[in-house]
Amino acid sequence: MWLITERIPPQPQADAELALPFELRQKSRLRTRLAGGEEVGLFLDRGSVLRGGDCLRGEDGRVLRIVARPEAVLEVRCRDGRELARAAYHLGNRHVMLEVGPDYLRLLDDYVLRDLLAQLGAELVALEAPFEPEAGAYAGTPHAHGESEFVRKPRIHDFAR
Repeated sequence: MWLITERIPPQPQADAELALPFELRQKSRLRTRLAGGEEVGLFLDRGSVLRGGDCLRGEDGRVLRIVARPEAVLEVRCRDGRELARAAYHLGNRHVMLEVGPDYLRLLDDYVLRDLLAQLGAELVALEAPFEPEAGAYAGTPHAHGESEFVRKPRIHDFAR
């Protein structure tokens, strides 16, 4: 098995590519196979998401490029920016992962959300496309080992002496 343990900056050349849907690009531990059949084990830092184009290095020095595999998504378009923002608000209120484009939103296809968006008057197109949702406001926030994902705020007893 090819063990992959390190994220590296994008590289012009890669020894192999691994196409994964978004659900699997969120996992830090994954056992899978390349298109050619070689078994791959990902052992990466927890809490990070792989994006299409990201590169990883295996214990043997070989480089693996991640490809965002096309999957069933809904593309949401509206008559104007206000209506698109309204659709984004209602989806965000339900904690739906969204990809935000210049004049569209994309989300994983879901019949309940499809009905909601139709009621809001949005134009919906079902597509097979890579899904690259927003990372979130706190993505990449540095934190100490054992702390939460957010930077720890000082507590009153930290200052009492």
